Amino acid sequence: MRVLLIEDDADAAQFVRGVLSDAGHNVDVCGDGASGLNQARSTEYDALVVDRMLPNMDGIKLLTSYRDSGGRAPALFLSALGEVDHRVEGLQAGGDDYLVKPYAPSELVARVEALGRRGNTESPATRLSVGGLEMDLLARTVVRDGVKIDLQPREFRLLEFLMRHAGQVVTRTMLLEKVWDYHFDPQTNVIDVHVSRLRGKIDKDFDRPLLHTVRGAGYRLEA
Repeated sequence: MRVLLIEDDADAAQFVRGVLSDAGHNVDVCGDGASGLNQARSTEYDALVVDRMLPNMDGIKLLTSYRDSGGRAPALFLSALGEVDHRVEGLQAGGDDYLVKPYAPSELVARVEALGRRGNTESPATRLSVGGLEMDLLARTVVRDGVKIDLQPREFRLLEFLMRHAGQVVTRTMLLEKVWDYHFDPQTNVIDVHVSRLRGKIDKDFDRPLLHTVRGAGYRLEA
């Protein structure tokens, strides 16, 4: 397996790399969150091993950004934060497993290899579909009922997020964080403007609406 380890503690990184290398795996190491995210996005890995507490970008933010950009490699969090809330937060951020420090080297190897087996059974989704609306993530195209729809990059990203959460209520906060990468509310109508433009493109000339406003809550995309 090819594994990316993102760990800022040099001694810990050397230890984990040695354990996984001895088990026959190839391990790349990044020492901070920002470089780790770039490496994960630019290279195909069988598994990620991510420390929660990282400089420049913590592990939660790193993995959330990686998943939002389409990253599919299974990920294991390593952390001294072992409370239930911490583990739940890690899994909700896109982690597939969570190992609390200190841990036995044999358990680390077993969990990483389990992730590798899981990853090998899954094919990355390259197409999304809701009703007659289809998105090709590789060609970066959107079609509804055979009609091609031209979207600006931000509109494409907004629609992708809505389609990945089809049938769910997507809140303003979720859109600010996942589509605009804001972790605060800038008190602008930027979301309303983009949603309105998107609705005009995917719904206006068709028989039934797909993009719905949920009053007081957010938006939902569903057939």
